[in-house]
Amino acid sequence: MNIVITGASKGIGYELCQKFINAGNHNIIAISRTVGAFDNQIDPPGIDKKQSFTFLNLDLTEPNFKETLLPEIDKKLKSIDIIINNAGLLINKSFADLTDNDFDSMFDLNVKSVFRLIRDLLPTINSGGHIVNISSMGGYQGSSKFSGLSLYSASKGALAVLTECLAVELKARNISANALALGAVKTEMLSTAFPNYKAPLLAEEMADFIYDFALNGNKYFNGKILPLSVSTP
Repeated sequence: MNIVITGASKGIGYELCQKFINAGNHNIIAISRTVGAFDNQIDPPGIDKKQSFTFLNLDLTEPNFKETLLPEIDKKLKSIDIIINNAGLLINKSFADLTDNDFDSMFDLNVKSVFRLIRDLLPTINSGGHIVNISSMGGYQGSSKFSGLSLYSASKGALAVLTECLAVELKARNISANALALGAVKTEMLSTAFPNYKAPLLAEEMADFIYDFALNGNKYFNGKILPLSVSTP
């Protein structure tokens, strides 16, 4: 499989990269605006001759990111089977303290960058391809809501609706789109926003599910927003 993963340098994105690498038969382009655990000059351990791994230090909120990405797609993958839109931004602030910049920052990364990435890569996505958007329980209708997360939750809600619409628009191309609404996972992003909160799942554990879902979920689902949380509602 040829796979593109965003938000790949740490947390769930990093763990996903490791799982696809360890499987030994995938070609991966990993994208992140921070280098994190990856060095783009050195292939990570586990890469063999049957696969390739490319790390791109790109900011998906920059309007010209495709000028770097598209040549790499053409050189390394030619076509794409799976896109996992994992990059995200969470700012924890009370509604009254939120700024226009907070709004733009979260919606630019959590929604607009996903739209632009899919739009720009669409000509390269194979029939039978699977787009997996990583949403949040905060953006899942009817779920418990929390103070400080109004704009984050709204952006993830917008991503969920975008996913539903994509499934309809791309059906004729035989490309599926689904979103996974994640509950709390122990990541750097969550720890920064909620320093004293202990999440019930590790990034590696959530990555296990996302890995399997990316490969097989489109056999059973299309245009679905699936909650992944041990809490109710």
